[in-house]
Amino acid sequence: MTVNPDYLVLLFTTTSGASGDQLGSDEKEIVQLVWQVVDLATIKAGEVNELLVKPDHVELSEECQEVSGLTEDALTTADPLEEAIEQLNQKLCAEVDAGEGNTFCLCTDGQLHVRQVLHPEASSKNILLPECFFSFFDLRKEFKKKFPSEGELKDLDLQVMADYSSLHDFTAYKVQQMSDIVLALISEPVCHKFSLPEKVNDKFETGTCSKMERVDDNTVIRARGLPWQSSDQDIARFFRGLNIAKGGAALCLNAQGRRNGEALVRFESEEHRDLALQRHKHHMGTRYIEVYKATGEDFLKIAGGTSNEVANFLSRENQVIIRMRGLPFTATAEQVLQFFSPACPVTDGTEGILFVRFPDGRPTGDAFVLFSCEEHAQNALKKHKDILGKRYIELFKSTAAEVQQVLNRYSSAPLIPVAPSPILSVVPQPTFVPQTAAVTGVRDCVRLRGLPYDASIQDILVFLGEYTADIKPHGVHMVLNQQGRPSGDAFIQMRSADRAFLAAQRCHKRSMKERYVEVFACSAQEMNIVLMGGTLNRSGLSPPPCKLRRKCRWALGLLLSAVCAGLSPPSYTFPHGTAVLPAGAVLPAGAVLPVEPAAIYPSQFLLSPRPLPPTTAFYPASNQLYMNYTTYYPSPPGSPPNISYFPSGHTPSGSVISAPPTALIRMQSHAHSHAYNSGVKEILSMVHGYQPGNTDALVTLPSVLSAKQPMGDQSVGGGAYLDLQLL
Repeated sequence: MTVNPDYLVLLFTTTSGASGDQLGSDEKEIVQLVWQVVDLATIKAGEVNELLVKPDHVELSEECQEVSGLTEDALTTADPLEEAIEQLNQKLCAEVDAGEGNTFCLCTDGQLHVRQVLHPEASSKNILLPECFFSFFDLRKEFKKKFPSEGELKDLDLQVMADYSSLHDFTAYKVQQMSDIVLALISEPVCHKFSLPEKVNDKFETGTCSKMERVDDNTVIRARGLPWQSSDQDIARFFRGLNIAKGGAALCLNAQGRRNGEALVRFESEEHRDLALQRHKHHMGTRYIEVYKATGEDFLKIAGGTSNEVANFLSRENQVIIRMRGLPFTATAEQVLQFFSPACPVTDGTEGILFVRFPDGRPTGDAFVLFSCEEHAQNALKKHKDILGKRYIELFKSTAAEVQQVLNRYSSAPLIPVAPSPILSVVPQPTFVPQTAAVTGVRDCVRLRGLPYDASIQDILVFLGEYTADIKPHGVHMVLNQQGRPSGDAFIQMRSADRAFLAAQRCHKRSMKERYVEVFACSAQEMNIVLMGGTLNRSGLSPPPCKLRRKCRWALGLLLSAVCAGLSPPSYTFPHGTAVLPAGAVLPAGAVLPVEPAAIYPSQFLLSPRPLPPTTAFYPASNQLYMNYTTYYPSPPGSPPNISYFPSGHTPSGSVISAPPTALIRMQSHAHSHAYNSGVKEILSMVHGYQPGNTDALVTLPSVLSAKQPMGDQSVGGGAYLDLQLL
């Protein structure tokens, strides 16, 4: 980049569409290049030169014809843009005697001619621009430096600048107007020096972004409608001519970890952000891209990271990142190296591989790999769906922001927030155990498999049709995965085994949103096993990854007595209380207690304080707790009456439903060497740390309304769910 050039090249472009402040906003092609050379040493201007450019689509707007005086016939014999730019560069070098060491720099009226016209069109046509097009002076900014009081920069144009400089003898060409203004600036008494031209970035620089970094809201945009296979380099290509900040292109992922066609882009300045907004509905290939304003917080949510491991991994400059998906959980770095060798060596060997893991260290099946050049990366992508171990591996070109986003997603807090462990006094010996109905093997439930991920309870009710009337209140259970997103499965509790069998027969492989859904009859016990993390398939049942041990069940009983006593952290009072559960009580599978709901879906548990006697034993508050990530989570249950599928309190037959409020709380266990500590601490983590709510209620859970059922009907957790109610 020339700091103090010997010559200025005053350049003016004309497109076949809009002009003025809207130049380049309609993606129209260049049809005219006009320039004039000014010698800064002798303060003299050369002749005005013109080159006509033949566009791919010779169709001039009325505005273009009026402003430029061009006709479509005049353009049919002109040269295309690539040849016109080459001719322009050759003529400029000859006119300024570049071979003698003289330097020149472009100067334009504003930013649009270079940033919004030349660079975008050259990028879309794969034209390599000469180096002189990557730096330029903005005449409006240079004028503003000398005359800061002359209005706002956005209000300046050639006419305003000429009037201020007492210049009124204009020719038809805008470039001559620019020439007169430049000569006035460099002459006495102004004597302005043109130095430090603006730079147009020739390539996008990858990099990392910390969540602690401050990002200006006025520099970020959201691009929507991107092709799913697009990369950060494709985004930079779309915004060619505008300077994107280092690491400032962040592709967004959907709930399943795949790209959703959106990206957040951070520019170096607000001016460039505003120019980017003018590219709203410009095209990337055959797709138009929507461009909207966004905030710095939006960008940090996607691109920001806090992991030192990720920062070290991404600290290597100019590396191409490939994402591997579907790896065997036992895959090692050496196996990955062998998978890519010898045609595409990985940068720094095993140090160039980053495995994505859950917080407890278990692999997710994803990894990111660095390659030193584009050639190696393209060779690596040819191994897409090749076999590693016994699994085929999916390969995608990735970005630094995607690495951060995937790591943030898997290392984020679990679906149920884990609060610090409280200082808990040992609970007094209880006096009773609630009754429970035995779990039977009656197949009075149906399982839906292969649901669309965006399917709602309403969609399920429509899918079941006439059998919707046979669903028990609170009988629809959506199964969520470890990230709290739909897994594609759901369980429905029916009023009888016969109706469940008929529903499975009639609805099996019926379509829902262009996907067929499998429907099977199953028992409540089978449903509970799946909801607790086991699997259910044609070959039989596999148990959940962890079970309640005897000591853990005893601890759960103690915990229930604490809940019934109204423990309300973080503040405790210790007057004498009344024991509620007998000593040594074991909570049987399926035991339930009632609780009052407060809203539609649970967001937090609200506890009202009641007294507890003090004792000496306690669990230290510093203990770190982790949830079991291997299990599934049920969604808040639903049914036709409580989601307003039927009129409130009525069934299709017209019978009235008495619907006292209820809700399910899942009490999850975790395999641990100390079963007692594990059971108590994990259950406590679900109800600790929330402020008191309604003083009349023991526990208040947001939920949906439903009809009161016998305890056996509502027992859907096999000892892992509590149906709590007002005491």
